[in-house]
Amino acid sequence: MDWNRTKSIFIFVFLILNIFLYSLYVNRYNEAKDIEVPGEKTIEARLKDDNITYGTLPNNIETASYMTAQVHKFTTAEFSNSNQQINIKDSKADSKARVIFIKPVKLRNVSDDASFTDFVLANITDGESYALWKVDREERVAVFFQKTNNRMFYYNGSLKIKWNANNEVTMYEQTMIDNIEEMEQQETVIPPLQIIQTLYAKGTLKPDSRITQMKLGYSTLVKLTRTQVLVPTWEVQVKLSDGQKEEYFVNAVEGKVIEIQEDKQESEEEDWGVE
Repeated sequence: MDWNRTKSIFIFVFLILNIFLYSLYVNRYNEAKDIEVPGEKTIEARLKDDNITYGTLPNNIETASYMTAQVHKFTTAEFSNSNQQINIKDSKADSKARVIFIKPVKLRNVSDDASFTDFVLANITDGESYALWKVDREERVAVFFQKTNNRMFYYNGSLKIKWNANNEVTMYEQTMIDNIEEMEQQETVIPPLQIIQTLYAKGTLKPDSRITQMKLGYSTLVKLTRTQVLVPTWEVQVKLSDGQKEEYFVNAVEGKVIEIQEDKQESEEEDWGVE
């Protein structure tokens, strides 16, 4: 057998494979770009035609890395408050704690977002690692996400606080991630305007709406049992013409829109084991 010839064939095959994979990557990346074609309007002009506006966009984020994390497994020993009834639901891939206050805890001022953060810092395990994301005063629910370097982990490490008509917190649900590590390789982050172009091209952005905020965070790319791979993710907050708000998430490396569904409220009949 001619080993030199065989080795050359293998090298050639792997070269072709690498070229093919790289071309796939380039094609996916370009899907998120605003590629101007002669005679066509720019994205800015098309947004103006539909009265879709935005303020100052982040322009100082060029690279970010993937991250890995482990799902935290809760135990009742972590909750030492005698005013709490602890329920823990544990599976191979998730662990969630549901905590009910025997005597509801009064919020300082439900009209002030800072009062929810104050409550978390005073009453929640590792509360300092969470940041307020959204408050729904009609449903009386406040949602927090874990953060690192002021970047949120969307729907990873979440905290949902519920209060009653007397402005007292009656319960909360908590998940957490641990062992958060940043991968060494830095990835190019797609600029905000190109992310807006992606959403516009899909018909997601509605006429007469305003993009109120764009922030870079992380969302789950791969979930392997309790191990998660997290990808840099643009969160786009939009205010519609009728005053309602929507948010969208886009992979900041590949430019793909991420369908993240907020966990539906657990029913009272759901099987929650008491540890």
